[in-house]
Amino acid sequence: MKLHPNARTTPYTRTLLVDRVRRQGWSMQDAAQAAGISLRTGYRWLARERAEGRAGLEDRPSRARRIRHRTGRRRSQRIERLRRRRLTAAQIAVRLSMPRSTVAAVLKRQGLGRLSRLTPRPAVVRYERQRPGELLHLDVKKLGRFRRVGHRITGDRRGQSRRAGWEFWHVCIDDHSRLAYVERLDNERAETTTEFLRRAVRWFARQGIRTERVMSDNGSGYVAKSFATTCQELGIRHLRTRPRTPRTNGKAERFIQTLLREGAYARPYRTSNQRAKGLAAWLRYYNRQRPHSALGGFPPHSRIRSSQ
Repeated sequence: MKLHPNARTTPYTRTLLVDRVRRQGWSMQDAAQAAGISLRTGYRWLARERAEGRAGLEDRPSRARRIRHRTGRRRSQRIERLRRRRLTAAQIAVRLSMPRSTVAAVLKRQGLGRLSRLTPRPAVVRYERQRPGELLHLDVKKLGRFRRVGHRITGDRRGQSRRAGWEFWHVCIDDHSRLAYVERLDNERAETTTEFLRRAVRWFARQGIRTERVMSDNGSGYVAKSFATTCQELGIRHLRTRPRTPRTNGKAERFIQTLLREGAYARPYRTSNQRAKGLAAWLRYYNRQRPHSALGGFPPHSRIRSSQ
């Protein structure tokens, strides 16, 4: 076997090498050759095991214990103070007469490489309504139409379906049960969104769910007067998310991710029409069979049965 002086070994390989030499009577040359390392490397591992025991055979970081020209503590503290005043690395470098690369390295080591790290993330507030129909989440996902397999599958953007247009997947999901209703429509205008709401409410009624509230973002279709009038006619309270706060409508956002990953992009559909035809079958699977992690591994429809 050809020797590899710089071969990457594992703790198991090193332990096996030491055992063969010390307990099984192998020569170091044979043991090193079987491990694919040089004779010198074999002796180094044997010496380390004798000095430190089995712990000496574990992986160690390759970073030096001491760095001769590392930025001093006081200067690192000054860099941090300036960073917390929201100065960029270039501005700090000019202020302290330091190379920008050095300042960037110090900021990265301090965990302040991005200005966004200076602003703490808002606390995650998770909630769940007590009964089906108490709150339905509405959202729309815009997807491109296509007449051949697209680049998400082939990885090649050449030969895409030019001017094929767009389609809009309107989504409605129950907050308590995660039961979902989806339609593929041609646009997201007010009249289209309003009629989708009517059909969604009727569909949930057939499942034994009376809609009390709906939540949406501030899209043009949802803020239209016709949508508000329809909500009044149906006896539904309309809640809207705060601007630029999509997490408020997180259940719809999360469902759309699942819909795309497991439905729209799960296999190479030849056309967008074929993809839409597969939507109904996937929705039946999602609502009645697919285990949902937020529901203890049960499908959404199980919560409808338990609440009736």
